[in-house]
Amino acid sequence: MTKLEKLESQSVYILREAYREFKNLCMLWSIGKDSTVLLWLSRKAFFGHVPFPLVHIDTAHKIPEMIVYRDRIAREWKLNMVYGQNKTALAAKETFPDGAVNRIDCCRLLKSTALRHTLSGEWERYRFNHATAVYDVDTNREPYTGVIVGIRADEEGSRSKERYFSPRDKESDWDVGDQPPEIWNQYKTDFAPGTHIRVHPLLDWTETDVWEYIEHESIPVVSLYFDNGTGKRYRSLGCAPCTKPVDSTAKNVHEIIDELKSGKFKNIAERSGRDQDKEDGGTLETLRREGYM
Repeated sequence: MTKLEKLESQSVYILREAYREFKNLCMLWSIGKDSTVLLWLSRKAFFGHVPFPLVHIDTAHKIPEMIVYRDRIAREWKLNMVYGQNKTALAAKETFPDGAVNRIDCCRLLKSTALRHTLSGEWERYRFNHATAVYDVDTNREPYTGVIVGIRADEEGSRSKERYFSPRDKESDWDVGDQPPEIWNQYKTDFAPGTHIRVHPLLDWTETDVWEYIEHESIPVVSLYFDNGTGKRYRSLGCAPCTKPVDSTAKNVHEIIDELKSGKFKNIAERSGRDQDKEDGGTLETLRREGYM
């Protein structure tokens, strides 16, 4: 087996184990390359059908192309697409773009808090209506207690501390020091009632692996990842006010792979364009302990 085939096989196995072991499962879809690869793997694992909802936390400050792409893929792949939002903070303009809070507190409100209450069902969720192509208020308020996430260990320091099956408490808080050992591909899936579980099928993938898999499978990704003639492209996607593109002339997936293998970004972090990371001292661990992806 090739490296990509081994990674694919392991991820498909993790996805199927999660579906077998955990009820009320959902998958977070950030619209970025990693979670889109995870979505593709989910379709492979379940023969073209994704048997759980796709959940997006919409901060209302995403780059517009991301939302257009999200809804197009939801229609074309017939996804059970759901989004949640911190409408209270947005209505009160309690955000960084409005000048009310710093970037970290903005992420805490629009991402961590919104995620926690969306997963619990305490706040309204909105489900894509395939008949009308609009989002309706979701009548299902049952909590999602198992959450599949497309994070990679190499992307950012705190993520390297994760497990494939990572327990959280009822508030989605993460105790970094209390994670089950995963040795010799033995995974713990038996947790106490009430435990919130994050599942990470892409943990061993690298940035280059992801792009090589996208090329191999011809997976459609949002156009923001490519240079459109400005000499810049996005390497990591987030909210528009806090995400900057990198200098790059890569106009397609193959050119991105060549660029990564050239060593151009060897000493530049993948999330170097994400300003909230810098405010948190160069790590996301503060936010991730509170439930951030």
